[in-house]
Formats: sequence, C-alpha cells, structure tokens
Amino acid sequence: MSELSSLPVLLVVACALVDVDGRVLLAQRPEGKPLAGMWEFPGGKVEPAETPETALIRELEEELGIRTQPACLAPLTFASHAYDSFHLLMPLFICRRYQGQPQSREGQALKWVRPRDMRHLPMPPADAPLVASLIDLL
Repeated sequence: MSELSSLPVLLVVACALVDVDGRVLLAQRPEGKPLAGMWEFPGGKVEPAETPETALIRELEEELGIRTQPACLAPLTFASHAYDSFHLLMPLFICRRYQGQPQSREGQALKWVRPRDMRHLPMPPADAPLVASLIDLL
C-alpha cells in the first residue's frame, strides 16, 4: 500500500463565481487557519448525505450571503491533491447566475480577479492548477 492511498479523502466543493465583467471572486484565507493569506475559490466541505451541488449552494449562502440553484452550477474541472494528513478531492463549478451581492460573512477578504491575473496571487496548491481552465474559458 502506498503512502498516498493511506490518506483519508476529503471531498470539498468550490465555485468560480463570475461577474458580468468576466471576473472571478476569490476569498483570502483568514489568519489562524491553515494556508492563511492565500486566495482561494469560495466553497467548503461536503457534509454526509449532501451532493456537491447542495453543499456548494449552502456554502455560498453561509460564506457570501448569495443564493443560487443547482441549474446555475456547471461543473468545470476538479483538483486532486495530497496534503500531509489528507487527500483533497475538489470539484470546481462555475456559476454566473446568483441572487444577492457577495459579502464576507466569515471575516475573509474578497476580491474580484480576472483569471489571467490569478497566477500572480498566492493560492493553495489544490486551487492554483484550476486557474488554467478558467483562463481557457473566460
């Protein structure tokens, strides 16, 4: 058995929330959390008995105060990354239709960024490789 296969798999869902100008919303991980200061796509853990879409809708409401529906979430790509204590599997959905203005509800800084400019921001190892898919799309 390889060392990677012994790590528990953590399913986390993320969203590339796109505004009318083609910019994507990123959230900065707050101080005191792992990878503090890095910019990431909004989202979070998928709870037991949740689908990725249901989890993402819940997380967007909790973190940003916005509402959307499953039909407004399109799967774009995914990340599979081994951290020290777990293996992260993270589907990335793109969302262009939502209700409300995103606001920080958990103390994180928010920033609208053009995908090509994301390469210059510090991002977690699982998030950074997803940027290429957004550059190709937007």
